Amino acid sequence: MARFGQSFKDRAVARLLPPESATLELVSKQAGIVVGTLEKWRDSIASMPARGRAWTAPAKLQAVITTAALSEIDKNAWCREHGIYPAELEQWCTSATTALAEPQDARASPKVTSKDRKRIKDLERELLRKDRALAETAALLVLSKKVAAIYHWGEDA
Repeated sequence: MARFGQSFKDRAVARLLPPESATLELVSKQAGIVVGTLEKWRDSIASMPARGRAWTAPAKLQAVITTAALSEIDKNAWCREHGIYPAELEQWCTSATTALAEPQDARASPKVTSKDRKRIKDLERELLRKDRALAETAALLVLSKKVAAIYHWGEDA
């Protein structure tokens, strides 16, 4: 018998509940779970308070889109109805806006990138120099111990 983690169950059931409201058959087919099992999971989570439900990324985006044009009073009522805090909704909106930002806004300028490349090259050069110096010091230490051993070779007898 297959065992599913709680987070997997929460994600599957969240797709069944509003705002996504996918059909049992669709979620069953996509997740590879029997419809009866999904119904049992949905009933157990539906009996929980709305605060305990998981929201999928598409459901969060849909909530942001749905509430974008609402007044503050209507938005608060919508949040109460769906069991989320307005601050959570605002956080989802910020996340969506950040994710949809223009690539030029997110990328570093070429000047900064070339400056970083130069710094990395300088640091790699310095690291190589220090590695060589360490290897030379280790070789000199080994040689000095060998010379001392040869020098004191016949003294113990």
